[in-house]
Amino acid sequence: MARTIRLRRWQKAALESFHARSETDFLAVATPGAGKTRFALAAARLSLAEGRCKRVIVVCPTQALKHQWAGGAEELDLHLDAAWSASAGALPADLHGIVTTYQQVATSARALRPLGNDAFVIFDEIHHAGDERAWGESVRLAFQGAAERLSLSGTPFRSDTQPIPFVRYSGDEAHPDFSYGYGDALRDRGVVRPVHFPRVDGQMEWIGADGSYSSAAFDDALDRVRSRQRLRTALAVDGEWLPEVLRQAHRALRDARATHPRAGGLVIAIDQQHARGIAGLMRSQLGLEPVLVTSDDPDATARIRQFSESDAPWIVAVRMVSEGVDIPRLRVGVFATTTLTELFFRQAVGRLVRYTRGLGSQRAYLFIPADPVLRSHADRISEERRHSLRRRDEDSELEEREERVQTEEQLSLFAAISAVTVGTTVLERRELADDELDPEPPDDDDDDELVLELAPLATTAPAAEGELTPRQLRDHLREQNAARAGELARLTGLSHRQVNAELNRLAGIRRISEATSAQLAKRLERADRWMQRP
Repeated sequence: MARTIRLRRWQKAALESFHARSETDFLAVATPGAGKTRFALAAARLSLAEGRCKRVIVVCPTQALKHQWAGGAEELDLHLDAAWSASAGALPADLHGIVTTYQQVATSARALRPLGNDAFVIFDEIHHAGDERAWGESVRLAFQGAAERLSLSGTPFRSDTQPIPFVRYSGDEAHPDFSYGYGDALRDRGVVRPVHFPRVDGQMEWIGADGSYSSAAFDDALDRVRSRQRLRTALAVDGEWLPEVLRQAHRALRDARATHPRAGGLVIAIDQQHARGIAGLMRSQLGLEPVLVTSDDPDATARIRQFSESDAPWIVAVRMVSEGVDIPRLRVGVFATTTLTELFFRQAVGRLVRYTRGLGSQRAYLFIPADPVLRSHADRISEERRHSLRRRDEDSELEEREERVQTEEQLSLFAAISAVTVGTTVLERRELADDELDPEPPDDDDDDELVLELAPLATTAPAAEGELTPRQLRDHLREQNAARAGELARLTGLSHRQVNAELNRLAGIRRISEATSAQLAKRLERADRWMQRP
């Protein structure tokens, strides 16, 4: 039977624009929190049902996002394998496609090419294909033969070296086929939160790499090298500036939790050592035990998921929560990193903007050093917000530019001496004056949402048993099969390879990775029969 899903107006408009295109490729740029995932999956779902593609492939930046995409796909009865590997063999008949990462594409491009032919390919945050030259080349090799390619980005981006495959450029700027900015989302209400930027000045003292002494506030004009040193001094965990900012941010979070009890906060640190130092500060200065997420932690993805589902107040991370990770309860952030590109800054802002129904007014705050580059980034976003909250008729286009600060420092010679905040952190006067302009949140039954009918798919995974989704059922069956094979090997004295080969023969399959859920259940039943033999 056909089923329906609800789409926001921009998602419906983007779908119409996508289907009206004349080319294979389409780039949609939509602000974080707007719902790019649902738009893309709806487009893929329609294409699959209409026979314009044979399967769906999603390429995303991280392992954690693979499972988010697979979970979102299941809501549309689209079943994608997030555990695919180059050794997996053929795609099981009850799956509609796979989810992989850019890094995995770089190592498995040739294995992916047959799957990519005649597929609907979604590139999540396509600018990652330009992170390394080999990544872009692998993406082109694997998906040159795709039937349709839909590229997504949460922020406008540019090509600083090699052009990214399947993206059109105007000069060195990517040319989107559809755009839905932060200001557009605020005007539509109930899509994103208004974000404000408390900025904190300070007086910093440090010894530079050349041995020279410097003292400066953020308002003082400095060259790029000394400006970077000033910022690093402010963010030092043994200074006074950072602990004071953390205290003020925690007060803002406490205020938010008065009406949003599960509201959370995020600190973005410079590196792993810095993140651990910040976590130590929060323990000693605030009496808090933040969730710490570093890339060398094998449980990092699980920690992020647990934080998202809990009511813990703070999470400290480096880059792992800067893009794509969906934690809707984040309301307060501290930008405590020396990464100054506008792309990264907007990605950080994107972690705070996701709107939650039923909460009423829900402002978000990102505390930033009063560094001139960061002030510039924040001012552009604030201007979008002010224009949107005033509901002006004119559209203002944001001129995107990325300011890169690429100064090599001899860190062994650089030494922060002191850093103290100056004055009391408050919102800029213009933002305080905008209090009355925050729009009333819409009712939960939002008339702006439109209903889209989805035709049934020819290939559909079997209904899940009990509370399990089809993906959870598949994982459960695979785990049970592995456990039975191990037990049979122990009981019979046969090797694991011999046991698995016999079970595959009894179930009529070549390998576990190619089995449908029904075949996995049959294999499990054959294993149970074998165990009952005298």
